[in-house]
Amino acid sequence: MTVLILGIILFLGTHMIRIVAPGFRHAMVQKLGENGWKGVHGLAGIVSLVVLVLGWQQAPVVNLWFPPTGMTHLTLTLMLFAMISLVAGLLPAGHIATKAKHPMVLSVKIWALAHLLSNGDLASVLLFGSFLAWGVIMRIALKRRQRAGEVTLRPFVSAKWDFIAVLLGAVVYGLFVWKLHLLLFGVAPLPM
Repeated sequence: MTVLILGIILFLGTHMIRIVAPGFRHAMVQKLGENGWKGVHGLAGIVSLVVLVLGWQQAPVVNLWFPPTGMTHLTLTLMLFAMISLVAGLLPAGHIATKAKHPMVLSVKIWALAHLLSNGDLASVLLFGSFLAWGVIMRIALKRRQRAGEVTLRPFVSAKWDFIAVLLGAVVYGLFVWKLHLLLFGVAPLPM
């Protein structure tokens, strides 16, 4: 469990640098250049993800609670919205992106909540609870940075991007339900 906790701290820590050390990124960009910083930050993200995955694989199964069967269906439903929100965050802004303000952060919060609802083991609660907390903290920090003029929300471009986000989000969702979740994480989202 120690490796999982270390992985969570490292992964979320690399994604909270602007919150916990506001001047650190700027100092590193001055020292390494923009591309140098992106390289170091990207490498730290990959290493922390590897530690997180190894910790997850090694974590003992300690059940805290047993979710009702219906929670799997609720998780599957919420994950469709998480995928649409994720895709909307990668495309030019439509209504979804402008209303959500930070659709990728919203996607992580939906993903984490959905998985908390259908997983009652300690490793899941630690992992998904940490990511949900990160999402809430990140949203508050982004709102503060927006008020300070450090972050500008993306302007609306066209409603066609909403259609594309829904379509692509549904395709990615379908692929995960069909095989990708099982291939990547060893768990079939639909019980057999």
